[in-house]
Amino acid sequence: MSKLSEINDWLQENLPRLVAQYEVPGATVAVTAGDEVVEAAAGVLNKNTGVETTTDSLFQIGSITKVWTTTLAMQLVDEGLLDVDAPVRDYLPEFRIGDEDAAKQITVRQLMCHTSGFEGDLFTDTGRGDDCVEKYVATLHDTPQLFAPGEMFSYNNAGYVVLGRVVETLRGKPYDECLRDHLFAPLGLTHAATSAYDAIMFRAAVGHLTPDETQGPQVAPVWALVRSNAPAGSMLSMSASDLLKFARMHMNKQTEVLSPAAIEAMQQVQVQVPDLALMGDSWGLGWELFHYPQATVIGHDGGTIGQNAFLRLVPEQGVAVALLTNGGRTIDLYEEIFRHVLKELAGVDMPGMPVPAEEPEPVDGSRFTGVYVSSVGERIVTQDEDGRIWMEVIPKGIMAELSPESAGKTELVPWRNDTLVAAERVHGIHMPHAFVGDDGNGRALFLHTGRADRRVAQ
Repeated sequence: MSKLSEINDWLQENLPRLVAQYEVPGATVAVTAGDEVVEAAAGVLNKNTGVETTTDSLFQIGSITKVWTTTLAMQLVDEGLLDVDAPVRDYLPEFRIGDEDAAKQITVRQLMCHTSGFEGDLFTDTGRGDDCVEKYVATLHDTPQLFAPGEMFSYNNAGYVVLGRVVETLRGKPYDECLRDHLFAPLGLTHAATSAYDAIMFRAAVGHLTPDETQGPQVAPVWALVRSNAPAGSMLSMSASDLLKFARMHMNKQTEVLSPAAIEAMQQVQVQVPDLALMGDSWGLGWELFHYPQATVIGHDGGTIGQNAFLRLVPEQGVAVALLTNGGRTIDLYEEIFRHVLKELAGVDMPGMPVPAEEPEPVDGSRFTGVYVSSVGERIVTQDEDGRIWMEVIPKGIMAELSPESAGKTELVPWRNDTLVAAERVHGIHMPHAFVGDDGNGRALFLHTGRADRRVAQ
């Protein structure tokens, strides 16, 4: 029996149990090794209807879409139509943000690796028409610049919408058509959709949220985020096996979609990421990069309204695994499945998630305390008389609407270096918070959770 056959048997036996254990309504998994693919499914697509999850069911892949958007852009590089080191203004003369000097400097590469430096969590609804991406880019004219272009990493959804608009402009057609014509068709995808109008033709999952832990996951009030953010990951859905077709192209360096040079370039380190444990240690063009002792793993995760997706590739071993879910304790499910599969098929030992010490050492919190602000929230970090560090979260904008339960006070405890973790688990993890930079007085300039929230003067 091959190793992949053993993985298939393990998934068929364990996925239903794990889905129930972690209160995940439904999930699909697909694994490839070499030329073979195995799939498994468990649970339901919608707790209100009880429709069973099958291996051909569609789930939203969220921000994994960013790798697809990068791939569309790199096709243009292959065709000599795009230079990743050219300013965005060369292709979008109308590109404006709050800092005019930064707008002139920001390059396409910086959009791809989240180093452009402007505020990125902006989910402005500009309608459902094919011009929604173009209209969205026009709304960025007063978006604040957090740091100089290229200075550091800060996850930027808005930057990927700008990249999607570059693709639209050079192709002369809407983003969704670019996906269908230049990726769906050449990859032979049969279960993929760019909108709810397409997804309804298949067995499509809906997201589930957990506003009350005692009641468990409940069907989300809407199916998707706004269409204007499609290039960043608000709409694209597919089966796990179709997601693996895309992954296998990037592992096998198939030239009908991208040149080997473009594929290789996407997997090269562009910027280091703060010590956050949940993310890669660095970022390439589109891809997250995880440098483990046994092998380099590339991948990306995605989250929409009640749906989470996980993708990991080990190119040197020809192994990839995709997990698509629609609510519940998805991080726990991801850990159980990926830890087992990557170990058995690729010999990769995934490091454990952060766990705070039972009796944390007291620390001087002066570097950490302060107020950190972004478009989606305000974080107030204080230290009490007993030396304990607390973070109060005040969600704003779309986060206040979709995740009001994120408001509240959380204790942060030392983990390693300048990264603190939440004392209590939320959605299965002790969330890391890295404090980076220096405001000139020894205090952190940013509170980094993947996105950099800037300290405000007090």
